[in-house]
Amino acid sequence: MSEKDLQETQPLPPSGEKLQKVLARIGVGSRRDVEAWISQGRIKVNGVNASLGQRVDLHDAISVDGRVIKREEAAETVRRVIMYNKPDGEICTRDDPEGRPTVFDRLPRPKEGRWINIGRLDINTTGLLMFTTDGELANRLMHPSYEMDREYAVRVRGEVDEDMIARLKAGVVLEDGPARFTDIQEAPGGEGFNHWYHCVVMEGRNREVRRLWESQGLVVSRLKRVRFGPVFLNSDLPMGRWREMSQQEVDILAAEVGLTPVAMPALNHKSKDKLERLQRKSTRPLGRGERVRNLRPAQDGAATGERPARQPRGEAERPVRQPRGDERPARQPRGEAPRKDSGRGSTVAERPSDMNKRGKPAPKRPGSTRNKPRP
Repeated sequence: MSEKDLQETQPLPPSGEKLQKVLARIGVGSRRDVEAWISQGRIKVNGVNASLGQRVDLHDAISVDGRVIKREEAAETVRRVIMYNKPDGEICTRDDPEGRPTVFDRLPRPKEGRWINIGRLDINTTGLLMFTTDGELANRLMHPSYEMDREYAVRVRGEVDEDMIARLKAGVVLEDGPARFTDIQEAPGGEGFNHWYHCVVMEGRNREVRRLWESQGLVVSRLKRVRFGPVFLNSDLPMGRWREMSQQEVDILAAEVGLTPVAMPALNHKSKDKLERLQRKSTRPLGRGERVRNLRPAQDGAATGERPARQPRGEAERPVRQPRGDERPARQPRGEAPRKDSGRGSTVAERPSDMNKRGKPAPKRPGSTRNKPRP
């Protein structure tokens, strides 16, 4: 059989893209949301109920709850990401039947699409949350196969010994399966039976950090996320405030999960001024009448990186680190089963402020990217 005949007999690849991927990319919802809506019959393609895995192209008419999605006007190439310093007492949902405050209450409203939260924090956990208008970026950052490390500052109540640390790093069995910290380091702060630690996990399972410490008979009295993958919580971002990441920061974050850079939205003069005003308002210290609701008083701020609301900005901004070739092995290709336990993990990242104490210059890159030091 000739090469030409062989090519003719091979089946053609399916045309178009999967429906859930298309709708996630333009910010209609995350892939998980879209898949649920398809199962509920809320999405139609050309007037017919959609099916999971269905492929569509630009000629197909897509509607959600009877509303046609105008993809040519949906700015499909827009990829925006904002960082938010979540306070205690807010929940990670859009609407709460009990009327509790949510993390979406303080966010600006995007012109196109909607904000999709990248992971969640429970109501008593504070710190770094990220939101994006790109559902594919959100899906990859949360997917276990991309192994995005999460670093937390945790205050535990009880006596911690070396055997406990060894067990937590080797792995313990929780009710939903094995779990472990890839690194644990003691941090300054705390007194008596209260001690601060920085620990790293590679998954985003529900209350995983708390349950790991509680498996050793300890009580977690405070918990704050300080890093998600290459993104650090900025030292000048007050609790309850947000800031939009720069183009360079978004490109580096997208490259971590194998996505190519896309252009930021073009803004007219009026829209740009409005965004800058919102940005200035979101990053300024809280005023006297703008106290963030907390369920517990803030203490031991040195260990978590928090500062008083009206303290002047004196520290260098914690950047998003830029990955190096020797820092971590290449990420697992999408579509393969996640590694159960590869024996490797990410360590607690060194902060720019720590480097300055040893006389090393802090990086002067714009935005929020930096390199983790060589081992």
